[in-house]
Amino acid sequence: MGKNYSDDFKKTVVDLYHSGTSVKDLSSEYGVTEVTIYKWIKQLTPIQSGDDEVTPKDIDEMKKEMQRIKQENENLKKGYGHIREKVDDSELIEFIEEHKDDHSITTMCDALGVSKSTYYHKSNHVESNRDKENRKLTEEIIKIHNDSNKRYGAPKIHAILKIKGYKVSLKRVQRIMKKAGIRSIVRKKFKPYPNKQKVVERENILKQDFSTKTINEKWVTDITYIKTIKDSWCYLGSVMDLHTHKIIGYSISKNMTTDLVIKALKNAYETQKPGKGLILHSDLGTQYTSDEFKQFTKTKGIIQSFSRKGCPYDNAHIESFHATLKKEEVNHVRYLDFDSAKVAIFKFIEGWYNRKRIHGSLGFLTPQAFEDLSKQSA
Repeated sequence: MGKNYSDDFKKTVVDLYHSGTSVKDLSSEYGVTEVTIYKWIKQLTPIQSGDDEVTPKDIDEMKKEMQRIKQENENLKKGYGHIREKVDDSELIEFIEEHKDDHSITTMCDALGVSKSTYYHKSNHVESNRDKENRKLTEEIIKIHNDSNKRYGAPKIHAILKIKGYKVSLKRVQRIMKKAGIRSIVRKKFKPYPNKQKVVERENILKQDFSTKTINEKWVTDITYIKTIKDSWCYLGSVMDLHTHKIIGYSISKNMTTDLVIKALKNAYETQKPGKGLILHSDLGTQYTSDEFKQFTKTKGIIQSFSRKGCPYDNAHIESFHATLKKEEVNHVRYLDFDSAKVAIFKFIEGWYNRKRIHGSLGFLTPQAFEDLSKQSA
């Protein structure tokens, strides 16, 4: 059975194609076949008149890229002395060893500030088996860490190493990471939002029972805030399937309205096509208690459930996702405007969270992989 994709998903993929991402990379990143992406490009790309030539915008982008490369080269030259202080001789010796067939040893020693006697002494040093193992582990850990955009810490890296067949303890991974200066970029950030508005309690069907037997049984939804430089705040409405922890629907808007949460739920519904009796849990926000939202859920056969007033634990999983989004993405970036934030959030959810980020509660599978397994066993 083919997968379903929302119109927002298709349009964003096409926009990414036009912004320079290849169809091959888009297919790999978001799990869509190249044929399907070409079909979307044909359907969603506006027809333009005139010859297919390089535009002034293309030229500007090339100039900017050339300027960026020029600046990087200048910065490398200026910063080498500072960088050299942080690089030990063993790393430089290893570099010289790797490139000695391409350049003379004397030239590289002079350029890197390493004496030839030091090079010959250390290059003849016999590496112990333990050192070899640690070196290989360090290389693999760096690769896993970089593949996660430096978001993974020792526990998840340890889990992936075990999946790859490495027999190594968590403590050893922690020691290697500490020695190599490898750490997760994730920073915890807490900001309370007191609610002084009078809230009417509604039925809590879920009652913190997050257990499920299959997909499309229980969904949870919420809204979070994202700051931009030019457009101030924008808002993300998300819908998660509790069985897979996958974000199955979402919408981003400049306004925190009922339309925002209806669109997020509509995207989830069109993608998943659930049966009647699905439970949708949310907080008591006015968007979720509005007549418009109530009417939409009723027409789809969805049963609403609500958290108790001032009890975030009733909706812990979607709260956790939004906290992860902030810790792993939003807190590290200053978005220029609404459009740049929208693309970044799309990449985080579709390219990282759903398809690449492993979850301990899912047996260290990704939400997409867990959903695929659930469909196969259904």
